[in-house]
Amino acid sequence: MRFDIVTLFPDCFHSILSSGLLGKALAKQIAQVHLINPRDFTTDKHRKVDDEPYGGGVGMLMKPEPIFNAVESLPILPRREVLLMSPQGQTINQPLLRELATNYDQLVVICGHYEGVDERVLHLVTREVSLGDFILTGGEIPAMALINGVVRLLPGTVGKTESLIAESFEEGLLDYPQYTRPANFRGLKVPEVLLSGNHAAIARWRYEQQIKKTRDRRPDLLEKWEEGKGEGMREQGEQGEQGEKE
Repeated sequence: MRFDIVTLFPDCFHSILSSGLLGKALAKQIAQVHLINPRDFTTDKHRKVDDEPYGGGVGMLMKPEPIFNAVESLPILPRREVLLMSPQGQTINQPLLRELATNYDQLVVICGHYEGVDERVLHLVTREVSLGDFILTGGEIPAMALINGVVRLLPGTVGKTESLIAESFEEGLLDYPQYTRPANFRGLKVPEVLLSGNHAAIARWRYEQQIKKTRDRRPDLLEKWEEGKGEGMREQGEQGEQGEKE
């Protein structure tokens, strides 16, 4: 997959792009990240990328010309999405990350700054994406989160693909508690069921713990999960009734 990051601060990406699994994935060419500075696409001697908003107001806006020029300089792959990191956008979640990792070969990511971007930039954008309902100084941190979340889902990044399946949010529930050695640390013991070797009992315990943890920490997720589970059961019942009629 190819990432094209349009940012006024490309240097801030270097550390995260060279570290951990993300760094290894890029070294193996599982993904490519290209950093494009819109300042390089200005046409005035001062390389100006921002200006005062028409109609007045506080702060400065990113001008449209450098962003348009930067995006239009990029190659266009067949399955491409142009994202604007914006607090007004769709909140990043696991289904969105999986959709982007599965359905696209190129993600162009525009990082806003100052008070945002000129509204005409949205003519380039196919989707606005947000890290959450809060304001940051720019779109770089959300862009880093997006890159990390997408790249780890690409084949070859994570050694054991099973670990991508049984984790928080993949099935609509939070992950179950996990433990490693020692079995007794300062009187805090690993649950006996995990030491039993009974895989059916362990699977049942983990499933119960997922529900419990989600109920305690994210009741909103549990409600969605229960609604989806009920809809799935209704669909199965309707399919069964249709089969009987046929």
